[in-house]
Amino acid sequence: MGSSAEDHHYHPQDIISRTMKTTGLTGSVGLFASAVQNTLARQNVGPWGVFVRSGGTIGIFAAMGGTYEFVKTSSANLRETEDVWNVALGGFFAGAILGLRARTFPALLGHGAALATAMGAFEYTGGSLFGYKKNRDIDEFERREQLRTQWRTSGEQTLAELGEGRGIYGPGYQERRRERIKEAYGIDVPTGAPAS
Repeated sequence: MGSSAEDHHYHPQDIISRTMKTTGLTGSVGLFASAVQNTLARQNVGPWGVFVRSGGTIGIFAAMGGTYEFVKTSSANLRETEDVWNVALGGFFAGAILGLRARTFPALLGHGAALATAMGAFEYTGGSLFGYKKNRDIDEFERREQLRTQWRTSGEQTLAELGEGRGIYGPGYQERRRERIKEAYGIDVPTGAPAS
């Protein structure tokens, strides 16, 4: 684990391969969305309707994903840093692609600004729907182990707070139990008797 004052070097990323992977992934999602649109059509358009009737959906999804990844990675490589601004910039251009369908300049800016804001906020809050990830440099297993040991209490402290009984017994419990029974009831408990 390094200190925050250490120099953190940026490693350039391959723009073309990342863009191709993202374009393929979002294009596949667009193909699925187009197939759903084709299935829900009122008239029977046949299996090629996925490409002919609602094929624009595939193109929009693929273009948005590819544009987002290209701009985000290019920005990170040019600025030599990974931060929220790269994601927001990629989100703006991807939203602008969606705004092109309306064919008006305000729609282009509005869709771009909306997606940039949403994706930038998502990245700023940790990029997870399950809460903010504190530090990406720390291994998750090590972080959880530290949390487990940080709040562990000693056996002596647990006995002092809860007392004996209910499955919690300290050292010498059998002798103390034997003495208490002898004092209270006058009965000698044999040494090998199990604690109840």
